[in-house]
Amino acid sequence: MENIDILKRLRYALDIKDSDMVEIFKLGGIIVTKADVQKLLAYSAGVEADSLKNICNNHMLESFLNGFIIFKRGRKEVKPGESDKPNFLIEDDRNVNNVFLKKVKIALAFTGEDMLAAFKAGGVELSNGELSALLRREGQRNYKVCGDRYIRVFLKGLIESNAS
Repeated sequence: MENIDILKRLRYALDIKDSDMVEIFKLGGIIVTKADVQKLLAYSAGVEADSLKNICNNHMLESFLNGFIIFKRGRKEVKPGESDKPNFLIEDDRNVNNVFLKKVKIALAFTGEDMLAAFKAGGVELSNGELSALLRREGQRNYKVCGDRYIRVFLKGLIESNAS
């Protein structure tokens, strides 16, 4: 899945308004206007993949997710010796989906059971172990790369759970 598709589907699933999108990007360190957000979200599937990567690159998506955490949960208290800048975990296109799941889980204050319920509502039943493997950091034992299918199912589950 392209980053722009993930962004669009998350926006739809959680019914995030344009003005909130601008605020979330700002909290993540990227300044955009409401018109920029509307233009960004107007891109369709007919656009070539290379230009989609330029529209919403990994840094932009992760900045949005960092801003989303702050928007939903507030700023984290900075302890002495810690940096106040959020961690950027997306190293390449392989781990975008894993980082997305982790950051949405944090932002929405989901427990493992909430995550499993969202997957189930989307049509896939995961075990605790499978979910844990998706949420691990790359390089850790039992880490599993999260495929696009899981992201689609998770976002569909969020839509289903918000609809009811």
